[in-house]
Order: sequence, then C-alpha cells, then structure tokens
Amino acid sequence: MERPNAWLSCQEEDEKQIDRVSGLYRHFLDAGKTERECVKELTSQARTYGYEDLRDILREGRTLKPGDKVYAVGMKKTIALFRIGTKAVQEGMQILCAHIDSPRLDIKQNPLYEEADLAFLDTHYYGGVKKYQWVALPLAIHGVVAKKDGSVLDICIGENPSDPVVYITDLLIHLSAKQLQKKASEVVEGENLDILVGSRPLPLEDEEKQKKEAVKENILRLLKEKYEMEEEDFLSAELEIVPAGQARECGLDRSMIAAYGQDDRVCAFTSFLALMESEPAERTSCCLLVDKEEIGSVGATGMSSRFFENATADLLCAMGQFSQTNFRLMLANSRMLSSDVSAGFDPAYANVFEKKNAAYLGRGLVLNKFTGSRGKSGSNDANAEYVARIRRILDDNKVCFQTAELGKVDEGGGGTIAYIAALYGMEVIDSGVAVLSMHAPWEVTSKADIYEAYKGYRAFLADV
Repeated sequence: MERPNAWLSCQEEDEKQIDRVSGLYRHFLDAGKTERECVKELTSQARTYGYEDLRDILREGRTLKPGDKVYAVGMKKTIALFRIGTKAVQEGMQILCAHIDSPRLDIKQNPLYEEADLAFLDTHYYGGVKKYQWVALPLAIHGVVAKKDGSVLDICIGENPSDPVVYITDLLIHLSAKQLQKKASEVVEGENLDILVGSRPLPLEDEEKQKKEAVKENILRLLKEKYEMEEEDFLSAELEIVPAGQARECGLDRSMIAAYGQDDRVCAFTSFLALMESEPAERTSCCLLVDKEEIGSVGATGMSSRFFENATADLLCAMGQFSQTNFRLMLANSRMLSSDVSAGFDPAYANVFEKKNAAYLGRGLVLNKFTGSRGKSGSNDANAEYVARIRRILDDNKVCFQTAELGKVDEGGGGTIAYIAALYGMEVIDSGVAVLSMHAPWEVTSKADIYEAYKGYRAFLADV
C-alpha cells in the first residue's frame, strides 16, 4: 500500500497555496523560537481574525453564541482557541492539538563565569538532544528577565543581522584523537555546553579583580547598559539558547524548509492556520497549543496541567451552559488530532526504519495509530473505528496521507500527548508531518506535507 508523492497530484492552484502556506509558516518560525514568542505571535494573529480574549468576555458578562471566536492563554506559554459551533456543547468539539516547545539549551540560574580570559554562560539542555550537534554553531539568546520591581525584559540577541551571536566551542580535530574514541553520547558532555559570550576585559582599578574577572565584568556592564540587568537578575530569568538565523527554503528545487523548532511548530502552525481559515462549523472547533511536551508534558503549561480543563469550563460559563454534566460530556464526546511530527524515512539510516510502515517526505499528512516504545509503552493506540473515520474525512477531501510508526519495533520510539487527552474519553489519534533530522538544531520538512497537513486539519474541523 505505497502512498503516492503529493507533489504529483498538485495543480497550479495547489502550488500557489503551497507557496502561500509555507511562506506564512516560515514567518511564524522566525517570529516564534520560544513558547512565549509563539503564543505572543499567534495571539496577535488571532486577534486580526476576530478572536477575543475569553477573560474579557467573562469580565464584561457577555454571552457567547454560535460563530463567536475566543482564546485563552496560560502563563504566556500555552494557548487554546475556540470557535463556537451550532451543535449542543454536549456533542463535543473538534480539537487540533500540538506542542510549541522544542529541544534547546536553557541558561542556568547562576550562569556567568570567566575562565582563561573568556566569559561563559552555563546551560542545561531541554528535551532530547544529541549534545554534539549543538557545538560550533551560531546561536542566539531568546527569553525574558523578570526583575524584582515586577518589570519583565524581553531578550533577543543574535537574530538581527547587526547582532552578535553566541557560540559553543568544540575541540580541534588535531587534538581530538581521544575525544573521537568516545561514544557519541559522551563526545560532548552536558556540562561542557557552555555558551561563549565574551573575551574583552574591562579595565578595573583593583588589579587582582582585573586579573580574574575583567571579562565577566565587561559582560555585566553591557547587560546593565542595554537591559538594566544585574547579575542577580539571572535568578529570575528564562533565557533559551537556540540556533541563530531564519528559516530557509531547502533543496535546489525549493521543495523543503530547513529551520529550527519544526518539532512541533510545523503542526502547531498548520493547526492554527486551519482554524483561522476554516468556515463556521456545526461542532465547536478548538486549537490547543501546549508547552513542555519535550520533557513529559508536565508543569503548569503542559498537557498534564488543568489549563485545558479550566479554559473549557470558562468557555461553558461564557456560553451560559456550565454544569458538571455538560463539562464532562463536552470533553468525552470530543474528537482530537494530536498533531505531532513523525520521523521521516532517511535512506542514509534505512536500517532503523521498517520501510512499509515509515513516514516519507512528500507523501502527505502522517497518521500514527500508536506511538510509544517497545511494546507500545506510553501509547494511546487509536481504535479502528476512529482511524476509519479519519481515513474517510481525508479521502473525501482529497488530502494526501500516509500511515507510519516511529522506526523498527526494537529501535526505540517516542511518545506524544495523545494518551493524556484520551483520559477524558475522547477519540484521539496522532497525526503530523514527517521531519528529517528531528531534534537537531536544524530540521527539514516538505512544503507539500505542510500544505497537506493544513488541508487535512481544515477537513477535520468541518466534520460533523
């Protein structure tokens, strides 16, 4: 059952739409390299489509009606967007869910130090990374610094062409004989992923201090001048190290996109755009974008939190229809596409894939009946009836799709948020876009797959 390449069925109008959607997607990737930036950008875009803050609706005592569009934000790192349908709330929602966090390096709370006339920032990696991939690259600093007076400073260094970048050093090949004997997981150790941020000393009156800390003092001076930031302000900062540079078209035929953070912002953006551009539907539509998936969906902004429950309860209150029964039925009767990326088949590493059940770039939206690892551990495993419904929706709307597993059975695996949403009793299946070099600083996706995902998500939202 080999699936055809989506490019082969493209008409002229499809190609125009592929260019349009991929262009919007690249803009989003550049604007949102952290969860906070993603939520800020999508909130701004949603408002241009007529979405209102659910808190404003509740505060003003207005009652939502079919066709109304609202959003709720949690701690500036997660967002739920709703468009009210005409059917009773007890019949549930059509939900597109994805995550907006990505593997990266986080600056520690006491990070700044000087060694050998060089200034560094200590980091702690976030999510599953191959540590050796993060050395010898131009890197940028994104995030916020919260000060004791309540003010919050936005930080973005390394993205503007006039900005400096930061860097993690690697050992030169001439002296790396012993290093190259190590396992790949040990070639670069986590504590050595320190960010090089300066080498120019600040002349000081105290000769002893000048000898030991002059470069560090110069970095503190610069932070003070530009951001009014003291060293202790690192204690209440959330600073993320990400690859510097814009998303790029990839391939001589410009058929792909290379960029940081496509796991899982490729699914997040296509889900968001599908909701924004969909026609009013009978069932209430929802796009839920969450944080912390890369570290187990934990915390106040992960899928395991009560954010989505609270947002749904607030929605029902604003509709004048809240009751425990309505609340439970609305969630239990909902249907979800848990949209997360799949590992694209890479012929350079064909031995870890099972070819008949692999995801291929260019063959459309990927459905994963189950994820997990070794015996489906941590998997949702969608039931056959729901898989059949999704097949029907995609076929009826001429959406190219494929089915896949994450590699050979004994090679490893990975999980998504699908099993968490399924706890409400709703139907859930994993779907998404195939990615090459997943979790690397730069990942690759197919423009055709991005467009087919967008089409598939729109078709799903319209289903009754």
